[in-house]
Amino acid sequence: MDTTSGILDEALERLHTCGPEFHGYLSNHGPMAVEALVRNGRSRSVHNWLDRYETRLEDVPAPRERITEENWRAALGDPRRVTDWTAYFARRIAERPWREVLVQWWPRLLPGISGAATHPVIRVGHAVRTLTRDGETAPRVAELAHGLGYWAARHTTLPVSVRPAGTASPAEALAALPHVADQQVGVVAGLAQLPGTRGWRQAAQTLRRPQDPEAAREQLAAVVRAAAHHYLDYGHGDNILLVHAVTAPNAILRTLPVLPRELWGPSLDAAWAASAALAAVYTPDEPLPPLRTGPLTPEEVFERATAHGDEHVIKMTDATLDVMSWSQDGDERASAAALRAMELIPRE
Repeated sequence: MDTTSGILDEALERLHTCGPEFHGYLSNHGPMAVEALVRNGRSRSVHNWLDRYETRLEDVPAPRERITEENWRAALGDPRRVTDWTAYFARRIAERPWREVLVQWWPRLLPGISGAATHPVIRVGHAVRTLTRDGETAPRVAELAHGLGYWAARHTTLPVSVRPAGTASPAEALAALPHVADQQVGVVAGLAQLPGTRGWRQAAQTLRRPQDPEAAREQLAAVVRAAAHHYLDYGHGDNILLVHAVTAPNAILRTLPVLPRELWGPSLDAAWAASAALAAVYTPDEPLPPLRTGPLTPEEVFERATAHGDEHVIKMTDATLDVMSWSQDGDERASAAALRAMELIPRE
């Protein structure tokens, strides 16, 4: 990653003048996409990409009331307080190392991973990746405050709890999930159907329970891989929202190294529940035909994503490159999942 040109910091500074959402509920993907572009060697594309994307964004919402250690619980999950939350985390990170703030707030925020269709935790994962791999600058630390503030403001728990306790692999458990009755709905209405979906909770809990933190980390990586492979076959159920079944658990996986090991198991539980919920809401009955891709290097796959230009394609490809890096053979199905996203999502 290019950490010397300052392009990522410049882009983040531009984006921090905009709110985390636009058009009422759509998430601002700018910080995540520009981080992925820079990470994968496309720094020269960042400002041109942002020039186009920025036109749809909106100003930062007006603050309402200062959030403190005494009153934060009343503001949790209130999207009207997003600017108050960002200011709160900016103050906390100015007072203490960002890692300490993240560790304190991770178990508080983790149950609300599904808020805003998991976008906040994805944004946090991109911020943490940069801070841990490339060092701290003011815009990068501020980006973490923005991500945590967005998560706190959109904190939303799933309507049904899940605790893996079985023996199934992530791919097996994902394939066995029953689907909600009405898939032609938004994500909130879709998730609301889970408690009434017969057998969903039981199927989700068949996932193998890891015996130690390292096994939890390996299981989480397997969840990301299974979700990417699932998108290759079923991404047409919802070409956008099923991307998040991949990128949300991957964001948590990227964050594990800065968390205490005792939080790795609960992090796996939350990531799996969110991914399984999205799969149940948007997986169609029939898979797509196989996608013939031919051998491609990771660089070639990401070059195609950059040319495509859509923010979800960029994020999805960035995540599948992680999956490809875990296999000696490059994991052709993960590569094909990125290309499937390029096929299903309209080009910019």
